[in-house]
Amino acid sequence: MKTDLAPVPDHEEPLRRARPRRSVARITFRLPVPPVSGVLRPRLLGVALALSGLTFLAFCVVVSVGDIALPLSEVVRALFGGGDPGTELIVHELRLPRAMAGLLVGIAFGVSGALLQTMTLNPLASPDMMGITQGAGAAVVAGIVLGWDGGLGTQTLGLLGALGAAAVVYVLAWKRGTTGYRIVLVGVGVAWICTSCTDYLMARGQRFQAQSALGWLVGNLNGRTWDQITPLAYATAVLLPAAVLLGRQMRTLQLGDDVALGLGTRVQIVRVSVLLISVGLVAFGTATAGPIAFVALAAPQVAQRLAGTAVPPPIAAGLTGALMVLVSDLIARKLVPDTELPVGVVSGVLGAPVLLWLLVRANRAGSGG
Repeated sequence: MKTDLAPVPDHEEPLRRARPRRSVARITFRLPVPPVSGVLRPRLLGVALALSGLTFLAFCVVVSVGDIALPLSEVVRALFGGGDPGTELIVHELRLPRAMAGLLVGIAFGVSGALLQTMTLNPLASPDMMGITQGAGAAVVAGIVLGWDGGLGTQTLGLLGALGAAAVVYVLAWKRGTTGYRIVLVGVGVAWICTSCTDYLMARGQRFQAQSALGWLVGNLNGRTWDQITPLAYATAVLLPAAVLLGRQMRTLQLGDDVALGLGTRVQIVRVSVLLISVGLVAFGTATAGPIAFVALAAPQVAQRLAGTAVPPPIAAGLTGALMVLVSDLIARKLVPDTELPVGVVSGVLGAPVLLWLLVRANRAGSGG
């Protein structure tokens, strides 16, 4: 079959030559990928090592301070099983429980704050601001004032109060799922409700009950014993590895719920898991030393800026929290002669400027409302 093509007329040839050639645009789609695990970053590793050294130094200084001052060299030898029997007695039986309480409480609060700030993508999110700490405090004060403990210890009451407050926050924030923004807003309201309940209980109780509750509410490391520290140590040993295992899933939450779901992350399950881990750490830490103010808020932000990461790294935040609590305890014991201030008073004074700075920074960035 023969087909004849008609020749192009002479008046159309210049138009065909002048017609621009169409080019196919190459479009490349790139899926957002969660940042590489901060554990492998040299800067984060260096920050973690530096914080570990400073925390150990502060720990030894806290142990050395007391009615009988001990040199740091003798404290280090006694910690590792050396030294004379008198020094070992003072270190292990009298001073080590208090220092260990400050160390573990600081780690628990710092890691808890880092988890909540990563989950909500909000630097102002912390157990102090979301009602978890206040829920634990209200439950403990109710047990002291009303005698509702039923034979339960402070640890159990704090855990139940924190879990109850967290459950209320999560249920009220649920609307076909949850978002970090709604969780924070509802948490602020629950925090004020728990605070009002605590104030009412304090006003209703007897004077000696109110004094006992007040000494615990301000955050105090005085008179800590091994029996009070052991539950916190077990909880930290279990919950910290769980937080590390959830690290990758938490990083995908930074990309938004839709992208996280597309990458295979079960968003709501991850949020509930993070909330439970954070609540457990806060509950046991609060039951051990009371609600030490601003540590869970400030420690993650300090650690994030030291490490240069997109979100607060949990391990560095825990070390920063431990350093803050130990230094605050040291200042509380030495600031006023012959008087030991509660550690929560000093941590509040040190942490309040951090909160104001975060609010001012959010306002300047246009995200402060």
